[in-house]
Amino acid sequence: MTRKFTAVIVKEPEWYVAHCIELGVVSQGKTIEEAKANLKEAVELYLESFGTEDLPETSGEALFYPLEVAVGG
Repeated sequence: MTRKFTAVIVKEPEWYVAHCIELGVVSQGKTIEEAKANLKEAVELYLESFGTEDLPETSGEALFYPLEVAVGG
């Protein structure tokens, strides 16, 4: 059985940081591929530790956009 979750990868200065939105699991890697593989392993370990009952599943739709806000005075 497989489950689908939403993953986001953000480029930091030295790492790619991967985050599974529904579970709050985070991992990283020096490349996108490494970050993806590390996140998959981290999610699998999370599911082994906490089980698979009552897990949220992705809605299948995600929207990302640049958000610009005013800061300071």
